[in-house]
Amino acid sequence: MCTHTPKCPSAASPDREAAHVVAAHPEQGWSLLCNAVLMFEDTGELLPDGRVVAPHRPFAAV
Repeated sequence: MCTHTPKCPSAASPDREAAHVVAAHPEQGWSLLCNAVLMFEDTGELLPDGRVVAPHRPFAAV
C-alpha cells in the first residue's frame, strides 16, 4: 500500500505508527496510515488483521 521512499514500516513492525497519514479525521478521533493501521487519538490502534492494540500513552511523572 505504501508508495513512499523509503517505504513506511509495515503494520507488523513495532514502529508502525511512523507510517504516513493518508486520511485524517481529527473530529472523529482517528487517522488511517498508509500501512492500513487505524490509529486513534487515545493512541489505541486497529491493525489490518483485526487485532486491537490498547492505548499506550506515556504516564506523566508526578
